[in-house]
Amino acid sequence: MVRSELVNCLMRDNLALTTQEVEHIVTVFFDEIVPKLSYDGRVELRDFGAFSTRARVARVGRNHRSGEPVEISATRTPHFKPGKEIRQRLNV
Repeated sequence: MVRSELVNCLMRDNLALTTQEVEHIVTVFFDEIVPKLSYDGRVELRDFGAFSTRARVARVGRNHRSGEPVEISATRTPHFKPGKEIRQRLNV
């Protein structure tokens, strides 16, 4: 599902809201999650799942074309752990 599909689903279920209002709600939702994760936080949505970050250590990789070693710096990547209800619904 892409962002526009999410907006359309929310609009279908909330006929009293305009497109701009629904887009604003989706924007605020994501704008609140990203900063929390950037400060090494955790965002948990009950019955849906939890977003967190995981650290990847610096390492030496290889350039696929030349085979030369390449320094890869340490990074943090987002991680999602689905909640119990989602796991159950997917495995029915």
